[in-house]
Amino acid sequence: MQTGLTGFMNAVVCLCLVNSVILSQAADNMEGNVALSERPIRQSHSLCAGEKEYVHKRKQIVLHSLNTLEINCTAASVPHIALLASGGGQRAAVGLVGFLHQMEKEGLLDTLLYLGGVSGSTWSMASLYNDPQFSTNMDAAVSRLLDSPSVKLEQAVDWLGERAKEEHFSLADIWGVLTSAGIMKQMDLRCLSDEANRNATNPYPIYCATEKHCFTHGPIEGKWFEISPHEAGFTELGLFIETSLLGSKFQNGTLLEKKKEMDMVKLQGILGCAVADEETLRDFVPQWLNVPGHLDSAAKEYLRVWNILDKVIALTRITVKDTTALMYLDKLQKILEDKVNHSQTESVEAASMEERKTLFNRWSQELWAAVETWSQSLDDGAFKTHVSFLIKEVIPLIAEWKWGTTGNFLYQYQVSSVPACLYSNERLQLIDAGLVINVPYPSFLGDKRDIDLIIAPEYSAGNMFETLTLARDYAAEMEKPFPEINDTILEDRDWPKDCYVLEGKEKEPTIIYMPLFNRRNCKDAEEFKAKMDEFSTFQRPFSQEKMKFVLETAKENVKNNKETLLKEINKAALRRHNKWKAGEP
Repeated sequence: MQTGLTGFMNAVVCLCLVNSVILSQAADNMEGNVALSERPIRQSHSLCAGEKEYVHKRKQIVLHSLNTLEINCTAASVPHIALLASGGGQRAAVGLVGFLHQMEKEGLLDTLLYLGGVSGSTWSMASLYNDPQFSTNMDAAVSRLLDSPSVKLEQAVDWLGERAKEEHFSLADIWGVLTSAGIMKQMDLRCLSDEANRNATNPYPIYCATEKHCFTHGPIEGKWFEISPHEAGFTELGLFIETSLLGSKFQNGTLLEKKKEMDMVKLQGILGCAVADEETLRDFVPQWLNVPGHLDSAAKEYLRVWNILDKVIALTRITVKDTTALMYLDKLQKILEDKVNHSQTESVEAASMEERKTLFNRWSQELWAAVETWSQSLDDGAFKTHVSFLIKEVIPLIAEWKWGTTGNFLYQYQVSSVPACLYSNERLQLIDAGLVINVPYPSFLGDKRDIDLIIAPEYSAGNMFETLTLARDYAAEMEKPFPEINDTILEDRDWPKDCYVLEGKEKEPTIIYMPLFNRRNCKDAEEFKAKMDEFSTFQRPFSQEKMKFVLETAKENVKNNKETLLKEINKAALRRHNKWKAGEP
């Protein structure tokens, strides 16, 4: 009996020791004191406590602004106004800064409760919010955009070297560092969650992405992903985690390992990487290759290599001042252009699928070989070291086509609403939300944020009004209110007016839709098309002159429509007041 009891006690002791070791190892793997038993996923279609508190504080600023504008309003009836900026690459990034700059000058910026963005507009949002007081000094924001020196190549490559050691390293890191360094001219190493405890000087920011698996294979509920200073998660699923936990390791709703939060450099790369979607590569297809039915997988692989190399070189140029290094980059650009132009002489139209595959594979190899030969020809020194490292990191990622990889907090999460494309993958691939809708309407429709008025400066390429019709269809599928779009408006798509008002009724928000290029600044449809082509989304970084032109164009759009903006803001305040009187929340 004693032997049995001793054996039992020894077993208990051993079990306790094993458990102690396991728990100790688990604790070592976690940053902070997060217990394994915690379930940090919030399931709700309401605002989280942090956003609710911020919005409450922000309303005091909005109230003061409205009273200054002589718009009657009380603390209980402050309207919910959101500015939703479209994507559109650097055109959108620069245009948004110009639009906000003029809104500040007109006394309108502080009427905004929210600022939402997708794609290119998130680049400038990330830059703007680096200043906790940007809403009170947009002159400084414009100055930073135009006059700041570019980040040095070595600083960009050092950041990339650190990211390359991480588990979730992807092309989004390269895209982010070159966008931040080359276009936005800053390396913002803060994290978005750092803003969670700020005062409410600026509108509350919402950044939007889409999940690649769900975008291509999943239901609509899994497509839209939003990130704020407090939470990140799927808008329609109503499943969120604290933003500081985005990228951490989860299983069945349990936090297993807390990872370091991504910084704003990487976040910009994730939010603005439309090329992550292979179908978007069609926008890059040269005319001679644009043969119906011939853009197969082999052609796409070739286009991947060509386009990413082209963008890496173009963005690298901005981080380099040395004339010899610039000469080297010019030479590489010329080599790649010659390779692509040479390919034109070999016909793909009449080739069989196997022949095309062989042809495109050879062309891809020739591009890589040209880059390798060029790299070896460089004089020894810092430039050669940095560029060789950059190219070395790019090559395997293009082969894998990895974008926006991060930990999936819904991995094996046993809730019926989680779609299979999310449930079964340990990792998310967050990419450009503009692939779904190039304006962040989904995050601002319905009861959650209960928006009265949406101001929508439009910087999108493609068919004018497409973002509106896509949002309308999305709202219908999600059974959310959306204002009626008069069919006569759509007839203006080739030469739009500078401002349209889509009147909201009852729960529908009113939308003020404001195209960047329009009948005020383009004399006819031909000039409108020429401007859209000149400032196209997918091109090399803008010159100083181009940036100034877009800034001034966006500012003029606000000045020309100030009275319309004031009128609709006033109506939004009255509408919110009537809701309050009727006892609605």
